[in-house]
Amino acid sequence: MRWTPMRGQAALYSLFFQGLDWLYPPVCVGCGTLGWRWCPSCQQQVTLLTEKVCEACGAPLSSATRTFCSSCRRARPPFQALRSWAVFAGSLRLALHRLKYRRHIGLSESLGKPLAHFARRLAWPVDMVVPVPLGTKRLAQRGYNQTALLALFVAAENGWRYAPHTLWRVRETRSQVGLSLEERQVNVQGAFLADARRVAGRHVLLVDDVATTGATLAACTQALLTAGAQTVYALTLARAVPGQDAPLDVPPLPGADVRLD
Repeated sequence: MRWTPMRGQAALYSLFFQGLDWLYPPVCVGCGTLGWRWCPSCQQQVTLLTEKVCEACGAPLSSATRTFCSSCRRARPPFQALRSWAVFAGSLRLALHRLKYRRHIGLSESLGKPLAHFARRLAWPVDMVVPVPLGTKRLAQRGYNQTALLALFVAAENGWRYAPHTLWRVRETRSQVGLSLEERQVNVQGAFLADARRVAGRHVLLVDDVATTGATLAACTQALLTAGAQTVYALTLARAVPGQDAPLDVPPLPGADVRLD
């Protein structure tokens, strides 16, 4: 695979994380094992979404004979397809929480590489990888976009173009936590804008951390299609499945600090 600036950026992140691991040995977010950010044993315990899923939105199907879920039979989402690597539960949920709210950014590599391998197996046509953007206020508060870090490793591992400045959130939105599907759709409607010069005629892989109702991904997809993207495929690390762990999202823990392990 040819060397690109994007692969170089991901390699620098990996080297940086390795140096920090040597200075400050990490502890597994799931079980506390020393020397791992997220150990192989905890990774093997995740519930992969390998069973029958809706061909459009990727939701698990109760019947193996169905192709689409009841929601997508009524109205198809704008993206070509949505797939998620695993169920948002257990140690995966803990790891995403630490990455998103506790600033353990080293977990972006631990989570991003399995997602990259999953994306490769999907065999979708991909011209560019675009992360779901944060609003200006939330980005300033957090200091980084965890989805952009995941998307970087997805792109780097597969030799795809990484395009983080292609899609913008043009207005601040409420947190989606606790909102109904209809409220989520209204909350993000018209909140995104894409760069037509970059996406016109392209096959776009849109990346987010967790899929709950798909409202944010649908709004982003609509912005990309309006800008001229040929197709948009959506990819998330995790998917919220009813009855699998709770809550679906949580606020930052008190005293959140910056951790690079």
